[in-house]
Amino acid sequence: MANATRSIPDILRRGGVGIVLAVSLVGCGGNDASDRLLRDYQRALAERLELAPPKHAKPRNIGAFPELRERRVSIPETREGMLDIHALRECHITTLVAERNSTLGRVAPASQRWQYELELWRRLESCLSGKVAERLAANDLARLERLTVTKREQLPRAIWNGLFGSEEWAQSFSRVSSALAPEALAPPGEQLAALDYLHELSRAPFEADRPLPSPDRLEDHLQALNDRPYTAELLRTLLLAEQRLTEANALLDRALSTPGHCPTGDFTADLQQTPEARRLAAWLEALDDAAAAWLTGLEPLFASLKAPPDDVEAYRQAWLSRQRNAAPLPRFRQAMQGHLERRHRLASRC
Repeated sequence: MANATRSIPDILRRGGVGIVLAVSLVGCGGNDASDRLLRDYQRALAERLELAPPKHAKPRNIGAFPELRERRVSIPETREGMLDIHALRECHITTLVAERNSTLGRVAPASQRWQYELELWRRLESCLSGKVAERLAANDLARLERLTVTKREQLPRAIWNGLFGSEEWAQSFSRVSSALAPEALAPPGEQLAALDYLHELSRAPFEADRPLPSPDRLEDHLQALNDRPYTAELLRTLLLAEQRLTEANALLDRALSTPGHCPTGDFTADLQQTPEARRLAAWLEALDDAAAAWLTGLEPLFASLKAPPDDVEAYRQAWLSRQRNAAPLPRFRQAMQGHLERRHRLASRC
C-alpha cells in the first residue's frame, strides 16, 4: 500500500496544496465536518466575488453493492465416495471432508469455507509430493492426482467466493455510511492491515516462493472491514467533494460570464490566498492521496478472476475505477481541476 501509485493532477500541485492537513483542520470533528469545510470555502469565495453563496444540493448516494447471489461464482461439486476418501486417510483429509459435508459445514460462513478449501488444497499438495503417494495403489494415486488437480483449478473461484461471499466484505461497501471527517481521510491502520492480509492470502497459493499467511486470522481481518465501512465512507466523501466543487465552479462561471467582473482585493489563481482556501487545498490533497491509495489496493482483489460476475465488474467500473470518467475519483479530479482552471482564468482577467 505504501507504494501505491499517486495520480494527482499537475495543476493541483501548481496550486500549492502541499500543506500538513492535521494542523490546519483542528476543531473539525464529526461526520459533517468535511462538508462544513467545503461550505466555508464556498462562502468565502462568494464574498470575494460579491455574489450570493450557492445553494447546497445533497450529494448523490453511492451505488448498492451486488447481492450475494450476484457476487458468487459457481464451482462444480467434487464427488468422491467415502471409501475412496478413506483410502487416502494418510493424507489427513478424511476428517476435514467429513466436517465440510456435515450439517454445520454446509452452512458455514464464507470465510470458513475459504479456510477449508485452502487447507484441503494444502494437504492434497503435500500428500502428492510426499512419501504417502509412493505407498498408494495405482487407482488411489490416480484419485489423489485427480483431486489435487481439480482443487488447484478450482482454488481461484473458491478464494473469490470466500471473499465476495463474505457479508463482512460486503458491509465495507455499505450505503449506510457517511462522509469522512477531515482528520480521518487516510485509511485506518486496521483497514490497511486487513487489505494487505487479503492480498497475501489470495496470491500465496499461486506463487511458490510466497509463504501462506495463517488462515486463522481471516475472520478477524474481515471483521475489521465490517466494523468500519471505510470504502463506502471514502466514496461518499468523493461525491461530497465533487458536489461542492461543482457548486463553487458555478459561482466562478457566474463571475466569468459577467464582463469586467473582478473579485475584491488581489485574487490569485492558487489556493493559498485565504485561510479557507488553504484548508481546502490541504483537504483536497489528503482526499486524493487516500482515494488513490485505497482504490489501488482494492483493484487486485476485484481483478483476481479473469471473468468476475457481471454485477461485480459493473460495480467496480462504476464506483472503484481510477480511470473511467464517470467513477467518483475521476469525477472529483475533474471538478477539482476545473475549479483551479476557473480561478486561473478569473485571476488572469483581473
